[in-house]
Amino acid sequence: MMKLYHTELSGNCHKVRLMLSLLEIKHERVLVDLAGGEHKSADFLELNPLGQVPVLMDGDTLIRDSQAILVYLTRKYEREDWLPLEAESMAKVMQWLSFAANEINTSLFIARLHFRFGMDFDWERAQQKGKQVLQIIDDHLQGRNWLEQDRATIADIACYPYVGLAPEGKVALEPYPNIIAWIDRIKQLPSYEAMPGL
Repeated sequence: MMKLYHTELSGNCHKVRLMLSLLEIKHERVLVDLAGGEHKSADFLELNPLGQVPVLMDGDTLIRDSQAILVYLTRKYEREDWLPLEAESMAKVMQWLSFAANEINTSLFIARLHFRFGMDFDWERAQQKGKQVLQIIDDHLQGRNWLEQDRATIADIACYPYVGLAPEGKVALEPYPNIIAWIDRIKQLPSYEAMPGL
């Protein structure tokens, strides 16, 4: 059985929990005590030398990084509905995984770390960049239901948590009606799984 090492309040972990739920994949969950420093222990560093969650163990296969895990799950179970294989469609989905790992991670994620967890970051810069990120997404969603394709893909799952958690970084979602409607659509997906703050 697959084993997911995670923590409850991580948006990156939520991406993976949500994908596992949407795909209805049986798995075991192992909570990692970040506050207690478990992610920096020798045992955990053998799983991920970066000392980060999530980590997915599937038999002898070990995958770290939430975006990589989303790709792994959809390819392992041949779910082309979630990750299309045609070149242009796949590239457009992958663009959003990169967007989640870069633009969202260096803005909304950072602002949330400051306000939710008290970490010392340049929160004003993160908030400003976060608003730009939200505007890009909101503009892109104009006249469409999903980031790519005519259905939800891993592009949506990759971007969703930290966009939905933007208010925890003191970035309001009200100015972005297309995003609010998109969040509601994601919450209506069959087997949707929530997390605190979402």
